[in-house]
Amino acid sequence: MNGFARAALCAAAIATTGTVLHAQDSCDWKPDRAVTYIVPWGAGGGTDANSRMLASLLEKSWGVPFNVVNRTGGNGVTGHSAISRAEPDGYTVGAVTVEINTMHWVGLTDMSYKDVTPIALVDIVPASVLVGKDSPFNTVAELLDHARANPGELTGSGTALGGIWHLALAGMLNAEGMAPDAIRWIPSQGAAPALQELVAGGVDVATPALSEGKTLVESGEVKALAYMHGSPMAALPDVPLTSEALQSGWTLAAYITISGPKDLPQNIVCSYEKAVADVVASPEWAEFKASRGADVVSMGAADLAAYMEQQDAALGEVIQAVGLAK
Repeated sequence: MNGFARAALCAAAIATTGTVLHAQDSCDWKPDRAVTYIVPWGAGGGTDANSRMLASLLEKSWGVPFNVVNRTGGNGVTGHSAISRAEPDGYTVGAVTVEINTMHWVGLTDMSYKDVTPIALVDIVPASVLVGKDSPFNTVAELLDHARANPGELTGSGTALGGIWHLALAGMLNAEGMAPDAIRWIPSQGAAPALQELVAGGVDVATPALSEGKTLVESGEVKALAYMHGSPMAALPDVPLTSEALQSGWTLAAYITISGPKDLPQNIVCSYEKAVADVVASPEWAEFKASRGADVVSMGAADLAAYMEQQDAALGEVIQAVGLAK
């Protein structure tokens, strides 16, 4: 079993079991003024939706504003840098995503998971294979057969070059014995603009989280050919699994966290960790996750730090395998 497969199994375990927070004696910090919540990706995508919901519930819990700011650009580097370099006083946190484990591998930045302070896991998000409603392809096998016979003809999108949804596609192609660029990647600033391009016919396939495309699938604007996971999505249970549909059994999932700047004091980390745990256990959060067809997941700071380290190594293997490492 390779590193990414081990990480995928870990992600599956998180989604079903969660983890229990350890007792802390110093969780006594509380913000007394507005907090800035940085999202490194554009409005409308899954990271933005999860972050805005979490921010609104933290605002309700703590009674101070949580102002969500989308700091896009640099293929995720701009927003992640803003989080990591902020004053470690608890008044700037943000949505550190799986790209913290990919950006340095592809040469976009020297920043890595070591430059932020993990607080809690927010979401585990398996990728998908989506095509427009008028696409001639009705199965992932048909799509791959065409790409195999006509390398470079089809285009795909979902995020920046070397981003997690690009790795979802390139890794799947590589795992199926094809060139990683057999479907050419068109970079985007996130899932939302990529899905707009897919609906408009500007690209042939998109590989974002299935939860991000759920509404379009349900409305019939796009067709879901595959879900890159080992178990069905509850809201769209009929979407075929790549673990079953592909000979390679390829799967890939991203993740979203709430994290802070490097060297965030432990009492602030612990206070956020407890507050987020309360949010994750709330009916409002459960309803929100259900509306997106996603599982409620739970992981505290210490386990998340270990998970991010593991993901960094596993995704590095994929990036090197598909020839994107710099």
